[in-house]
Amino acid sequence: MSEGKRISNLYQSIYNGNPWLEVTLANTLKDVTAEQAYRKINPKLNTIWEIVNHLIQWRRNILRRVHGETIITPDHNYFVPIIDPSEAAWEQSLQNLEKSQELWNASLANLEEADFEKIDPNNNHSFYEDIHGIIQHDVYHLGQIVILKKLL
Repeated sequence: MSEGKRISNLYQSIYNGNPWLEVTLANTLKDVTAEQAYRKINPKLNTIWEIVNHLIQWRRNILRRVHGETIITPDHNYFVPIIDPSEAAWEQSLQNLEKSQELWNASLANLEEADFEKIDPNNNHSFYEDIHGIIQHDVYHLGQIVILKKLL
């Protein structure tokens, strides 16, 4: 099995498979309502929805980097307030998360082994490190979402 396929399987597992950590993004978010996702537990904490949108934007950011773009991360680091707290808008965020997963799966399937060694000019890490970094980033924020969900 190619390295891209192994990483794709790992990433898919964390999204909606059977990962070692026994928690997935899709399953954790499946019964969260817009009202719950929008609820601010503490003024110093991000909401579930803000975290989901942050994940989507970072997934897009790293995917664009792997495809050769130089990306400037905004000062807000993709944590922006939710403007429309409707169920329809929440459903759109969940669909955007799923679409970002599909884009990653397609991209990883097409990467050649040599692509993993290329250096990201944004941070001087290899794309191998960036790709594993985005997986670690998802898991980090998944843990936050799990805790926030318990506090609802």
